[in-house]
Amino acid sequence: MLRVVFMGTPEFAVHSLDALVKAGINIVGVVTSPDKPAGRGLALKLSDVKKYAEEHQLVILQPEKLKNPDFIQQLRSLNPDLAVVVAFRMLPEEVWAMPTMGTINLHASLLPQYRGAAPINWAIINGEKKTGVTTFFIEKEIDTGKIIAKHEVEITDTDTAGSLHDKLAAIGAQVLVDTVNKIKGGTCVPIAQEDMSLGIDLRPAPKIFRENCRINWGSNLSDINNFIRGLSPYPGAWTTLVKGGEVKTLKILEGQPADTLLGDTGQLISQGKTLLASCEKGSFQINKLQLEGKKPMLTDEFLRGIRDIDQYCIK
Repeated sequence: MLRVVFMGTPEFAVHSLDALVKAGINIVGVVTSPDKPAGRGLALKLSDVKKYAEEHQLVILQPEKLKNPDFIQQLRSLNPDLAVVVAFRMLPEEVWAMPTMGTINLHASLLPQYRGAAPINWAIINGEKKTGVTTFFIEKEIDTGKIIAKHEVEITDTDTAGSLHDKLAAIGAQVLVDTVNKIKGGTCVPIAQEDMSLGIDLRPAPKIFRENCRINWGSNLSDINNFIRGLSPYPGAWTTLVKGGEVKTLKILEGQPADTLLGDTGQLISQGKTLLASCEKGSFQINKLQLEGKKPMLTDEFLRGIRDIDQYCIK
């Protein structure tokens, strides 16, 4: 029977692990991140994958460092035929080269497009109309290995990074099961990415940092809308709410373009329960936001707490 080691950490990876277990794939071990202190009480927080693995009585490994000799020995003792990686850390060669049939990865883009840590976010930010998932064999260079399978997914005008994440997690899980079964049955025919990228303008998907999430209200409405959707709900596109010398950070989580030209860029205007931010060409209707130190809230709730919103601006 094929012996599979699964490696992953967040909720995105749980979909795949669950699909593999339900498909009867022999999971001989699960590798996930160490427990970390979180919250005011600093109670240890378990990864989503660890919670699932515990519930299903799977063998769990939680190395601090993937090159640790003790971890390498533990992994080797599992005698893996195949390793499956979903939303995990970059692996050293001594780990990904260990399984006799290789190590495969599920990536949330249509490779070779959007190689990197944040493919879901960047696909929406860049205004793509489609994306998807790809399974491939891991090699030395990140996200460049031979492709096994792909599945295309439409990006709708209302998709956020959150909603697209959920779509791709569910679809990716099934593509991964099919991929493992192909490898198991000897029908896998991988294709080099170089053969698929000739003449294509490739876009990267680098990790996103807070300083890169600030909204440029001087951009066109379409770009602003895509930027906000692509960063919602996490890490969240942000701006500053300014009134005199008072400056607060404000995340914009949901909204939509409006055609009305209201005034100077950054001007805020409330119309009943609606809040509009003036842009260079038109305005943006803010539907859901989060003021620093507060929970996310709908705009009408926010407006009830700030009576003089028209005296504020955003920058």
